[in-house]
Amino acid sequence: MGSGISLLIGLKAAFLFIFFVFLRSFGFTMLSMPFLYACLVSVLVSIASHPSVNLPMLLAKKPDGSFPIWSIILFSPYLYFVRGFSTLRRLFSEEAPYSEICDGLYVGGWPSSPDKLPPANPAIIDCTCELPRISELSAHAYFCVPTWDTRAPQPAEIESAVKWACRKRDQKRPIFVHCAYGHGRSVAVMCALLVALGVVEDWKNAEKLIRERRPYIRMNALHRKALEEWSKHRLSPPKKSPEMNITSAISSVAS
Repeated sequence: MGSGISLLIGLKAAFLFIFFVFLRSFGFTMLSMPFLYACLVSVLVSIASHPSVNLPMLLAKKPDGSFPIWSIILFSPYLYFVRGFSTLRRLFSEEAPYSEICDGLYVGGWPSSPDKLPPANPAIIDCTCELPRISELSAHAYFCVPTWDTRAPQPAEIESAVKWACRKRDQKRPIFVHCAYGHGRSVAVMCALLVALGVVEDWKNAEKLIRERRPYIRMNALHRKALEEWSKHRLSPPKKSPEMNITSAISSVAS
């Protein structure tokens, strides 16, 4: 499996350490210390996000999408770096913040403001462990599946998210599944949800359907492995409704 975020954050740690040594060699000892601290935080995140460790609870994101004060202080070099990078990437991206996959089901990137949220008061499934739920969205139904970027939710977590989303769909609520950019983690959960709702027969067809609506998705081997495991052991039977069957038939014809 690819190193993904572990490698990227490890490279960032190396760069920060080089900068620390550079400043210290010129006598800027006090100025160099924040770079050393940021380097140590990056090393810790790089280890915790490695597939063999996979410990998203390190950042202590709460079920309500907030972070405890100690986590914000301790991991601030990483948390604010990610938020800043996400904001800049979105500014230069032509991709829509979210895409409607079928009626009332949306997948997309982190809703950093209310205008980045789909219409009609959707229930939100948050697949990030590094980005907060903003206070303006506190009234929305919310479910958190904390997962590292480039990593996949565990099959049991996918199942929990799918069951929660199915209950919200029974209440006629739209569903918005998001990660940082709407390319990997959120797509994996949406694939499972489309299967559970009977829109498609399996997650592979779900991936094809999502790609038609959101062309830049890129699930990796970890996402696909998690979906395979979920498919083998899931407890939620697929729903069948006339509306969903019609949508499935239309999608099959289109493909």
